Amino acid sequence: MKTSASEPTTPSTASPATAGRSVSMSRAGKIAGAAALGLLFALSLVKIVYADENISHWDKSFLTSAIESDDAEIKASEIALQKSSNADVKSFAQKMIEAHQKTSADMKKLAAQKNVEAPTEASLAQRAKIDVLSKLSGASFDKRYASMIGVSAHEDAVKLFQSANTKSKDAEIKQFATATLPTLQSHLAMANDLKAKVDSEK
Repeated sequence: MKTSASEPTTPSTASPATAGRSVSMSRAGKIAGAAALGLLFALSLVKIVYADENISHWDKSFLTSAIESDDAEIKASEIALQKSSNADVKSFAQKMIEAHQKTSADMKKLAAQKNVEAPTEASLAQRAKIDVLSKLSGASFDKRYASMIGVSAHEDAVKLFQSANTKSKDAEIKQFATATLPTLQSHLAMANDLKAKVDSEK
C-alpha cells in the first residue's frame, strides 16, 4: 500500500510589490510618529521660552530680590528669638517670621507661574550681615538687629515694592507688590519704634 504524499504548502498570495508597500507604510508610520513627538516637544519648549520672555528683566529681578529679602529677615529674626532677652525684640522678630514666611510662599508661587527660578536663600551680602549679627549678644545684638533688619531692610523693601508701580510690566506682579506694600510700611513703622526703644536702653 503506497503512502500518499503530504499536501503541498499553499504559497503566499502576496506579491513582492505588495510586501514592499507594507514595509514602506510601516516605516512611514514610524517616521510620522517620531516627527509628531518631536513637534510636540518643540512646541513645549517654545511655550516655556515664550512664557519666560513675557517677563521683563526688572520683574525677574524684583521677584528674586524680594524672595532673598524675605529669607534674610526670617533667618535674622529666628536668631533674634534665640539670642535676645528683650521682650520687644522677640515680639517683633516673631511677627516678622510669620509675616515674611507668608509673603515668601506667595512670591515663590508667583515666580513658578512666571517660570522664574526662585532663590533658595538670602543673597551673599545679606548672609554676611546675618553672620555678623549672629556673633553679637545682649544690647549690642538688639540694637544691630533693630537697625539692620528692622529699619534698614524694611526701608529697602518699601523702596523696591514702591518701584513696582512704575517699573513692573507684569500685571500680577504689580498687583502683588501694591497689595503687600502697606504691610511693609507697617513693619517699617514698627521697626522705627523698636529701634528707638533699644537705642535708649543701656
